Amino acid sequence: MQDYPWFKFYPKSVPKTVDVTAYDSVVDLFEESIKKFGNGIAYECMGKTMTFNELDKLSKDFAAFLQKELKMKKGDRIAIQMPNLLQYPVAMFGALRAGLIVVNTNPLYTSKEMKHQFTDAGVDAVVILSNFASNLEKIKNEISAKHIIITQIGDMLGGLKGGIVNFVVKYIKKMVPAYSLSGTHSFKDALKQGGAKTFVREKLNREDLAFLQYTGGTTGVSKGAELTHGNIVANMQQISGWMKPKLKEYEETVITALPLYHIFALTVNCLAMLKIGAHNVLITNPRDMPAFCKELKKHPFSVFTGVNTLFNGLLNQEAFRSLDFSSLKIAVGGGMAVQKAVAEKWQKVTGTTLAEGYGLTETSPVATCNPIDGTERIGTIGLPLPNTECKIIDDDGNEVATGEKGEMCVKGPQVMRGYWNRAEDTKQVLDGGWLKTGDIATMDKDGYFKIVDRKKEMILVSGFNVYPNEVEDAISGHEKVNEVGVIGIPDEKSTEKVVAYVVPNDPSVTQEEIIAHARENLTNYKIPKEVYFVDELPKSNVGKILRRIIKENHEKNH
Repeated sequence: MQDYPWFKFYPKSVPKTVDVTAYDSVVDLFEESIKKFGNGIAYECMGKTMTFNELDKLSKDFAAFLQKELKMKKGDRIAIQMPNLLQYPVAMFGALRAGLIVVNTNPLYTSKEMKHQFTDAGVDAVVILSNFASNLEKIKNEISAKHIIITQIGDMLGGLKGGIVNFVVKYIKKMVPAYSLSGTHSFKDALKQGGAKTFVREKLNREDLAFLQYTGGTTGVSKGAELTHGNIVANMQQISGWMKPKLKEYEETVITALPLYHIFALTVNCLAMLKIGAHNVLITNPRDMPAFCKELKKHPFSVFTGVNTLFNGLLNQEAFRSLDFSSLKIAVGGGMAVQKAVAEKWQKVTGTTLAEGYGLTETSPVATCNPIDGTERIGTIGLPLPNTECKIIDDDGNEVATGEKGEMCVKGPQVMRGYWNRAEDTKQVLDGGWLKTGDIATMDKDGYFKIVDRKKEMILVSGFNVYPNEVEDAISGHEKVNEVGVIGIPDEKSTEKVVAYVVPNDPSVTQEEIIAHARENLTNYKIPKEVYFVDELPKSNVGKILRRIIKENHEKNH
């Protein structure tokens, strides 16, 4: 590998290259961790711990159930739809051990969103939390899944406690809407049945798919990024190499508040931390800040990952500011830009720098990160990870001069194979191994990169991508709407907020009606925060609505 400008700013203990072929699969790495860390705590959630050995047995039982009871084969797709619970790693590692491809699904998706993802991926099975099963019922006959496995929040909390939690969630808090799904399996029964069967270890290699991780890329309909075992293992090795100066095997406690179905938490928290035998504390509902802070008080945590809105929310809690941060070694922000004011406040409160990283679902996800040795540069996304190249190009594909703006491109072993069943979309973003990110960036003379804008019209809400096409599609289904254009407007709390401009065909329509209609079809972060009614929308000569002009007009008038 040639000598890139950023190499001279690497921390001394970070290698320029790592062995990305050290493991043939995520399962190989998983099995190595089981042998190394056996009785150490792998995961903890709601006060219940799970050792590496227990995770080994439970995931093996689940794999055996998939293989022997459901007759699932290597390459079949299984959707997992739940928040952070102990069931997640059991189901995920079990599925991977059975040679299946995991399709991570946001539990807050509406039926319409679930239907698109499950149909596009051709899922054969769905593992879902009972709280969301009523949504699955609505589309059950329209998707290909033959098997449904339902779990309840308390299923892995043990005897009495688990039973009480399930009772309270269902009957006292009424958090489980009524549903009727026939021929389903309970997660607990699946483990029991699998435990009576013999698990058969699947032969996996780096080319085999591990995950279909859904994203819109930079625009358009949600697509499945094909992440191979090789992609994920490479990123784990890169992250491990990067964190080497600070983290020690068997010594770390990591707080996982971001959902494991999100690529950031999946690779960084769930997998890279498994490699070093970290004690992983899963937070099921980080929005309940007082309960979250109470949980944090119980653990001498050394690693904390999150997005800007999470850090900002915590810093506004007196209970958080009064915590003991003496064990904290690393805090990493990703998924969205870390605001300077938040990074500075974090440093002041915790005494630890908030290092910003950058990546995409398509890069498994980490492509760049700030060093964690005290040379972090706030406001930048840091340096490319080992074995990773980055460049900035103009519209003609030529590299721009240092300091000039252009499109960020990434090349490395963590770059996805392509989009599932979408050859044309793949061709648009992959060129000779280089991934065109759609982000506009600059690189300074030291090789530090900075994201300055987005090339496409994607809207970023609290680390989640929102695609105007999807929101427009939902709103245009309202009988009183003639045309709609959706844009993202800067927002202090969530980076951007969704704003809709509507041309009505009935003057009686209200903002409340439009928002209520959107809520029926879209998950919460995609719903417009503001709706404006206009007589017409700006269009190109072929009739395409020009969001760029809508945005310019909005900025002039507000």
